[in-house]
Amino acid sequence: MAYDWYKDAVFYEVSVRAFADSNGDGIGDLPGLTSKLDYLQALGIDAIWMLPIFPSPLRDDGYDVADYCDIHPDYGTLEDFGRLVEEAHRRGLRIVVELVPNHTSDQHPWFQASRDPNHPEHARYRDWYVWSDTPDRYKDARIIFIDYEPSNWTYDPLRGQYYWHRFFHHQPDLNYDNPAVQREMMKILQFWIDQGADALRIDAPPYLYEREGTNCENLPETHAYLKRLRALVDAYAPGTMLLSEANQWPQEVRAYFGDGDEMHMNFHFPLMPRIFMALAQADRTSIEWIMARTPELPPICQWGTFLRNHDELTLEMVTPEERTFMWAYYAPEPRMRLNLGIRRRLAPLLENDQDRIRCANSILLTFIGSPFIYYGDEIGMGDNIWLEDRNGVRTPMQWTAAPNAGFTAPDVPAERLYLPLIDDAVFGYRTVNVAAQEAEPDSLLNWMRRALQVRRQHPVFGRGHLILLAPEPKSVLAYVREGPQETVLVVNNLAAEEQRVTLDLGPYVGARLEDLFTGQTEPETASEAWTLTLPRYGYRWLRLVGLGPRAAESFHEEVVARCRA
Repeated sequence: MAYDWYKDAVFYEVSVRAFADSNGDGIGDLPGLTSKLDYLQALGIDAIWMLPIFPSPLRDDGYDVADYCDIHPDYGTLEDFGRLVEEAHRRGLRIVVELVPNHTSDQHPWFQASRDPNHPEHARYRDWYVWSDTPDRYKDARIIFIDYEPSNWTYDPLRGQYYWHRFFHHQPDLNYDNPAVQREMMKILQFWIDQGADALRIDAPPYLYEREGTNCENLPETHAYLKRLRALVDAYAPGTMLLSEANQWPQEVRAYFGDGDEMHMNFHFPLMPRIFMALAQADRTSIEWIMARTPELPPICQWGTFLRNHDELTLEMVTPEERTFMWAYYAPEPRMRLNLGIRRRLAPLLENDQDRIRCANSILLTFIGSPFIYYGDEIGMGDNIWLEDRNGVRTPMQWTAAPNAGFTAPDVPAERLYLPLIDDAVFGYRTVNVAAQEAEPDSLLNWMRRALQVRRQHPVFGRGHLILLAPEPKSVLAYVREGPQETVLVVNNLAAEEQRVTLDLGPYVGARLEDLFTGQTEPETASEAWTLTLPRYGYRWLRLVGLGPRAAESFHEEVVARCRA
């Protein structure tokens, strides 16, 4: 087994309760997800990342955990999880389980014992959370959910103290200065590996520890503990991948990879909004800017990239001026904004422009790292900004035009669904659904299937070096993915108008250019002034053929020198 399998993988993010309901209660479940594995296999993804599936009050879509070692009864049982794993593995698909180590629900038995001096287990759990007599500690720590929380401290009248929470007040933070907490979370990680998980996504790792005089993020103690988790995984189940969700600048995220001995992967949060910025401005400069600040990773590590996910399109890692621009362009209505972000799905953000959506996905599938696709974005699902919090981008999957969109039985009353279906004129389930797009050869779904198939055939996209080119005009984003076995040129038109561009392909003079989608070869070989015309939001993926044998390392150095000159 390849221990770095995640470098070649495309991940599919799914909310279990949103995907498929097997028993007619209006809530998606694990048997429902299992029933759709053939669809996911045909789509061409490699791993399924599920949002939290633990017992929970669901005040934060499961990120408020009440029991780390069981399944929420709405979703099924541990036996259902086992069947999902078995069937996924039979199809060559891997399973990623979400681990939420930073905080629990205030309904978790640990917190109930910690807050109540008269609880029979209070002595054991008293110090499992961060308590204080005053809310004046850790004043340099920012408030993350600024639209909901006035402070990182909440007073508990039963205990007579304040408890610390970096997110919602009903999610108290665990105390990682307590060795018992550290040991328990390691046991939980082992539990899910034993259940068959191939990888674990580690939610919100920057906030595990608190120290006075700091912003309580990215502390040395945090990295020391994460290295212990990694050492445990490597010893207990080699090949299990740890994915970190550190929403930080690239130079700060670099520490979460360690020397290849901490996290295997981390999301590249600052890249995502700059893809949208580049499309809005028809200018690649914002992408170049962030890539110039993106450090090299240890050989075993990998970036995770995405366009959208279950949260708001975060604008934390942009400048105030960029945030103002993004809000004005992509979220003109105040209701579209949340915290420091935008609560919209991919297709509405890009005005349902199919060419633009494909261009964005072209970048996602060919740029650095391993891509993550959010459920429903492969068919261009819409959103509902009038639902609370981030629920507007977490609505039921649209499978068919039948009543209830094929998400649940057609006779289930609409009010029983956990959230209402999208039912507007543009994105409604009668128009946008899997069945309709499977029947349409030129649909977004069929394009995604073809694009994922092409990506799978060319490992250079997951493993190759990225070399940005600098053509004029700036409305064209062009780059080379270069590896020891293959070199691919990718050209994307960020503009709504046709663009003619000339590329300096000096290092590849004489190479033939073969289109990865059509197999056709361009009439002109590569040169120092190779010219092509791209339609609006057009893209090309071109393999450079006939370069001749060279040492990969020296060839890479030559290419980098030529392209950066």
